[in-house]
Order: sequence, then structure tokens, then C-alpha cells
Amino acid sequence: MRLAERTSLLRPSPTMALDAKAKEMERAGRSVISFGVGEPDFDTPEPVKEAAIAALRAGRTKYTPVAGIPELRKAISERFLREQGTSYPEAGVVVTAGAKQALYEIFQVLLDAGDEVIVPAPYWVTYPDQIVLAGGKPVVVPAGIDRRFALTLADLEAAATERTRAVVLNSPQNPAGAVLDPSEVVRIAEWAAARGIALISDEVYGRLVYDGAEHRSPATASPAAREATIVVDAVSKTYAMTGWRIGWLLTADVKLAAAVANLQSQSTSNTNSIAQYAALAALTGDDSALPEMLRAFAARRDLMVEMLRRLPGFEVDVPRGAFYCFPRVRELLSAPPRGMRFESADALASHLLEETGVALVPGSGFGMPEYLRLSYATSEQRIRDGLSRVAKVLGA
Repeated sequence: MRLAERTSLLRPSPTMALDAKAKEMERAGRSVISFGVGEPDFDTPEPVKEAAIAALRAGRTKYTPVAGIPELRKAISERFLREQGTSYPEAGVVVTAGAKQALYEIFQVLLDAGDEVIVPAPYWVTYPDQIVLAGGKPVVVPAGIDRRFALTLADLEAAATERTRAVVLNSPQNPAGAVLDPSEVVRIAEWAAARGIALISDEVYGRLVYDGAEHRSPATASPAAREATIVVDAVSKTYAMTGWRIGWLLTADVKLAAAVANLQSQSTSNTNSIAQYAALAALTGDDSALPEMLRAFAARRDLMVEMLRRLPGFEVDVPRGAFYCFPRVRELLSAPPRGMRFESADALASHLLEETGVALVPGSGFGMPEYLRLSYATSEQRIRDGLSRVAKVLGA
């Protein structure tokens, strides 16, 4: 059967592909330690699970409004006001099946053929593919470890053209854990607003920051920046609810929100009704589990950074947000241990998985081919065991 041409534009997610291979090895009896998929190993908080059970027992199992139940949309708007000091109308909130669907729908309703979207690298693997599927052109702007992965306004000014339609910001960032300086966020937001460029701000890791780092949404820079910014967020990381698939977007442009809802009505319709009530409980309930998660993540981060810095040819920056390390392995690729030869970080990751049972994600999928991504959303013991295996193979 002939497939549509657009299917040739799709690339498999390297994180999902690596996770699938690691699980296949486990089924075959291998001992595998995965630092691949970015997913908290904590359980969803009990009050959230109880809210889902209560919703189920109350018969809240029917269709909901496509854009989400009114209570949840109100809670999303109020949470943003509470945390960032800026309000968005409830009519500008659309609840989606995770942040990924929100991003996909934003690109679909914003972009025409040939429109350019500036994407800082390293980037989350999904951004470029979704832009291309919408007919747009990703314009990748790299900022590596030498700059602490920090995008600047000068980068955007150099990359922008008359075809620039949008800029994607992701801070705290996946895969490097970089957190943009609030003053730079303000400059970027005001520049975009002045040029009529949409700012798509992926803030999924917004509450996962360390060492006094501050997450500031570009929407807070000015009234004009608020108009230009589309915020994307989810309950997945903050509340350990990855499988519940609840995300959202906030926009001051209610016409854009309506267009997204119309698109969603013809694809998935509303998100899971029970999961919406669970998300409502998460956003309006007790946040006491978050500080404990942050303390655990910070300790795991410190351990992982320490162990990675002992490995030959690994350059590591200390991430200030999210739960990833993103070491550069350029030196290891150019001067590997005796008897080894790696053409790329992809080959290195494949070798380590086969030889040690440790899964690390190659940076090529994130626009940085000389890097590897490791998630420290796992136990300290697994970090010790996994990186000790890697050290042994590399002769460290």
C-alpha cells in the first residue's frame, strides 16, 4: 500500500527506540540499567490517584468539552497566575493529551508552507519533526557546553529572517538541563513581541530547578510579550504523571485556542476524562511531595556529574534544571581507549549498551552529535551501578 509522502519526514524518537531495545534485552535475560527515558521513578501522589478513583466511581466517564473540563482549565489559568504573576483567560486554555500534542497542534495551526521556526540546539527530539510535518522549516541555532547551552538574543537576531514565524524556548531544558537567565528571557520575549514572532515556551520542567535557579516564563516580560507567548506545560514531570497524558497550552489569543480545539475535535477529541480530574487534584492539592522529589533529584544529579567527570573524554556541565546530564564526548571519540574505535556518539552508545547493558541516548537526536544524554530520574544505586559498568569498559 502506498504511504503518504509526509511519512518519509518522520524519524523515530531516539529515546523511545533506545528504551525499546533495552527492554528487549531485559526480556532476553540481560541485566540492563537505562538512563534513557525522561520519566520520574516516583509514584503519582496518592491524593491524585484517589481523585481519579473518586471520579470513576462518580461516573465521570463521558465525553468532556474538547478543550477540557472548565474546572481544570480554570485551575491551569490560576496556577500560572499564582506562580508567574501573569493571567491567561480560561478561553485561552486547551487541555491536550500531554505537552507533545499541544506542541503538535500549535505548529499545525500557526505554520504555512515555508514558514521558519527558530529551534535552539540541543533541542527536544520532537520539535523539528513536528515543524516539518506542519510544512515549516526548523532553523537550528546551536549553543553547546562551552556556553552552558544558553541561547541569547544575539543568536536569534542572527538567525531570524522575514520568514521567521516562531521561536521555540525550552527552559529548563531537555536534554541539557540548562535554565535561561531571567533577564535574557525578558530580552528575547520583548524582541519577539516587537517583531510579531510567536514564542512557543515549553515549560514542562518549570518547577524542577536547583541551586537557586529561577524559571521565568517569557509571558511575564510585558503585556506585549504575554500576547506573543504560547505556554506549553503538563502534569507529567512535576507530579510524576507521565502515563496520565495530560498537558495544555495557554494563549492570550482565543482565536488560536479555538483553532487548536477545532483541530483536536477532528483528531482525538477530549483527553481522558478520569485523567483530567486527576490533574485537577494535582494542580489544586497539596504540593508537599515536590520538595522531596527535588532533593532526591539534586542528590542524584550531583552523584551522576561526579561519576561522569571521572570517565575519560567526558565533559560535563552541572545542569540547573530538569533531570538530565548532557556530557560532550568529543575527546573520547577522537582518542578512544586502546582497542576501541567509535565513529560517532551513536556508535559509542550502541557499544556501551551491548557491552555493559547500560542505555545512554546519543545526542544526534537532540541536534548535538558529539553528546550523550543521561537521565538521573532513577535511584542513586542504579546510577552508581550503571556508571561503574561504563567506567570499567572505558578503563577508568
